[in-house]
Amino acid sequence: MKNKMWIITIVVVVIAAGAGFFGGMQYQKMQRGRNAQFAYGQFQRRFGANGSGGIVAGDIISQDEKSITVKMPDGSSKIVLLSATTAINKQATGSASDLKAGEKVAVFGTTNSDGSVTAQNIQLNPTMMRRPTGM
Repeated sequence: MKNKMWIITIVVVVIAAGAGFFGGMQYQKMQRGRNAQFAYGQFQRRFGANGSGGIVAGDIISQDEKSITVKMPDGSSKIVLLSATTAINKQATGSASDLKAGEKVAVFGTTNSDGSVTAQNIQLNPTMMRRPTGM
């Protein structure tokens, strides 16, 4: 009888630990999403992106020879115009051919009257934009 009680106790402890682990993982995923939005907001405040600054950060959703379209964390998108003097950086100096759909970018430039941004510098896969796997 004592052996059955030990087995039942162990099973209950394992189930409780598993449920706690699963709940903790779900909570952590929820916090990652909040932290990503917080980091983006901090990025905007730090670099003065208050609607007048030309800072764009997010995922490239389309590109051509003269522009890229970036989807921002809030779901909006912004057209970024490229010029011959636009610096494109990654671990080594990049080029316009490195700007592909799905890449994460941070763009620094000037806002045009139509709402687009003329890029002065584009960072490919900036550190602050990296999200943990599974988001």
